[in-house]
Parts: sequence; structure tokens; C-alpha cells
Amino acid sequence: MRGGPPVTDTAGTPSSGTLGPGTGASATGDGLIRRRRRRWTQGAALGGAFLVLAAGGAGWAVYAKLSGNITADEAAAAELARYERERPTPLVRGAQNILLIGSDTRSGAGNGKYGRDQGTERSDTAILLHLAADRKSATAVSLPRDLMVRVPSCRRADGSRSEPTWAMFNYAFAVGGSACSIRTVENLTDIRIDHHVVVDFSGFKEMVDAVDGVQVCLKGPIDDKAAKLKLPAGRVTLDGEQALGYVRARKSLGDGSDTDRMDRQQGFLGALVNKVRSNDVLLNPVKLYPVLDAATSSLTTDPELASLRGLYQLVRGLRDIPTEHVQFLTVPRESYAHDANRDQLVEPAAERLFSRLRTDRPVTVSSKSATKSGNSGRGGNEKSDPSAEPTFHGTTAAENTCG
Repeated sequence: MRGGPPVTDTAGTPSSGTLGPGTGASATGDGLIRRRRRRWTQGAALGGAFLVLAAGGAGWAVYAKLSGNITADEAAAAELARYERERPTPLVRGAQNILLIGSDTRSGAGNGKYGRDQGTERSDTAILLHLAADRKSATAVSLPRDLMVRVPSCRRADGSRSEPTWAMFNYAFAVGGSACSIRTVENLTDIRIDHHVVVDFSGFKEMVDAVDGVQVCLKGPIDDKAAKLKLPAGRVTLDGEQALGYVRARKSLGDGSDTDRMDRQQGFLGALVNKVRSNDVLLNPVKLYPVLDAATSSLTTDPELASLRGLYQLVRGLRDIPTEHVQFLTVPRESYAHDANRDQLVEPAAERLFSRLRTDRPVTVSSKSATKSGNSGRGGNEKSDPSAEPTFHGTTAAENTCG
């Protein structure tokens, strides 16, 4: 495990008028005023909702219910504490790295119809979310479930321990839950994971339904029996059930690869971010409560996040991040040398990405980087110019499937 220099404080708390990178200090005019007012209003709405819920009487009952919805992952905390000395050193004060895991568990309410392997739980989706110390950007990196990695010895649910092995990434969650996934990611990236969040199928659907669906644009009709998905071409608003099929489908959409599926997931998440951030949701208590209830009901988190207050402390700094600085990309990958149905990292592109996240340096994404890299856009522009600032294949929340 690589060490690191002492923690440094590279950024202060942004002012209420922060516009984010790329906006000059001299910007003036009605547009600037409107943007500031909109962000202040959204932040005030979230803060006001939190304070109202935390107040006495019925408000306190609602706050307690929402906090009680969240499951604290005490077992993972204990397992990670056991290996504390082996874990990476955080390098930049204030930067946060959160591992988001979409679980394909069949045990939750309503989840059984998605498969018959009731005893199996794997990470159907895994995203490493990096929040910059200055909270002016957020970078979400998808980790393929078929990525070949070194999985360490992990504690199983029955108390026994697995042997270290070379396996697909989603094996880590199957054998040792979130703690095993976190240790696997930390070994792979040398990035300290500060928090983790596990969301199940049912919670994802409820979140989409709570915002009255999410709009996507389809180039052609979809008829995928395995995903239980039948949709027309064009502009479509997906409900929760349809959205789940859309982000999980592999056989009927794109080239059938996991990477293509992750690109689709990233585009959908960008559209969901835009919908949740819209005034129609944030400023409407009737709509905001179902969103909070759906989100918290589906979560298993580290103990520090396992309350409404803990989640609020994490997300309150995100309200000023412009959607063009909420970025989505897939870790640079290619087909595994020994099995075309598996993935392996592309180097040095992957390490350059991990290094930038470790040290809280900006990450640049572009949907056009494929033409620069010469490797289908999966590894950035390092191969063409090693001295250039890397650009990785990806999108932002400002882009959408209907662009």
C-alpha cells in the first residue's frame, strides 16, 4: 500500500455566491443574479426542510421516521476498523470519496421477482463518487462489475474468512459485503473511501417514482423481455419499473457490453440529478417528502451517514455545484487478455485518473475523447500525448439523453 504526505487543506468553504470553476469573478448582469438566487433558494429550501423536520411535534416524528429508514452498516465498520493500518491515507482535507453500490439483492420487499437466486447478493452497479474539497465539482467513476481485480481475504456473513483471490469485482460484495468491496477498491486505487452507500432495486424504483419519472430519449424502440421493458422510440418518461429495466438491460440495448450499460446508467443518473435539483421538487414539500422517504428507505450506509442529519451534512455543500461540473465516466478499461467477457484496467490511464482523485485535482471528461485516444474513448488521451492533461471519456449532468 502506498503511503502519502500529511493531510493538506487546499480549499476553504465556498461563499454563498460561488458559481464554480470556469466562471470569472467579474461576471455581472441579470443572468448571474438569477443563478445565485436560484442556488440560494434551492439551498434554503433544503436547509429549511431539514430544520422543519428536526423541529418538535409532528415534524420531529417525520424526522425520526426518515432517519429510522436508514440502516447503519455496523458490520462493515467493524471489519474496516480491523484493517485500519492497511488502508490508504487521506491526502486532502475536506475532499470526500463515497462508494455507491447498487445491490442486486433479491431479499428486499418487491425484489424477489428480479431473480430466483435468493441467497446471492452482488454489486450490480458500483460508482466511486469523488467530492472536491471546495465542493465545486463532483466526479462519479463507474467500476465494471466484470473488472478483474485482486479481492483480499474477507469476512463472510457466517463469520468464516475467504481466501485472497483474483476475480471479478462484483465477487467482493458477494463474498464479503460492502467492507470487502471497499477494501478491494482501496487496494485497486489507493484512494481512501470515507463513506459508503448501498441501494437496492426497490429503493431505486421508488426514488424515480417519487420525482414523477425521469425523461430519456431513445434512438429506437425497445422490446427486451429479460428486462421486462417495452418502449417506443423518441422522448419517453420512465417510471421506476421502466427505469430499472432501462439501466440494467444488456441484451437489447447498445453492443451488449457492461461498459455500454454503464454509459446508459450515467446518462440516466445525470437526468435524475437534474430532476431532483429542479425547483419543482426541492421547493415543493409535498414532492420533497416522498423523495426523502424513498431515498432513505433504500439505504444501508456507514454509521456516520446513517441518519438524516448525517446525510444532510454530506450533501449540503453540493447545492452550489453546477450541473456541468457533475461528471460521469467509466474507469479506463479494455477486454481482459484471458477472457473477452471480462475487463481489465487500461494503464497508465487508470492510474492517472486515480492519482487525480487522490490528490483532488480536476478531472476533465469529454464525450468526444474517443477520437483523441484511439482506443474507443475508454482510456483518455494519454496514448496520444503523455504530457497533456488527461481527458477521459464521459459526460456531465448538464448533458442528457435528449440533448
